[in-house]
Amino acid sequence: MRALAKSVVLSYVLGMRPLPNTREFHELAARVIWFEPPEQALADVPRFMAYAFRYATHVDMKLLRRELSDDDLREALAKAPPGIIDARSWSYWHVMLGIFPAPPLRGRVLNALAHV
Repeated sequence: MRALAKSVVLSYVLGMRPLPNTREFHELAARVIWFEPPEQALADVPRFMAYAFRYATHVDMKLLRRELSDDDLREALAKAPPGIIDARSWSYWHVMLGIFPAPPLRGRVLNALAHV
């Protein structure tokens, strides 16, 4: 239950409503962000959605769209951390949500001097 409380707090801090804490969403989280526990994956909704935009199937997105409006999906795209969504998915979801042309895909900025 503590993970759920952290999830709710983190989601509201990031400005997005939390996703439901159900078996269906835990199974979805395990498929989309397979390398961490579902509770942790669902805790950061914009990050989770970035992985969903990249890896979710059509059926997975139908489940998400039951809970999230197009405005929620637009917000998730705007808040997506760089380096998760590939160029094809970035373009696709912007077009699907009526945002075109899609803005440039944000990439990670690596500090070359960090290890010197």
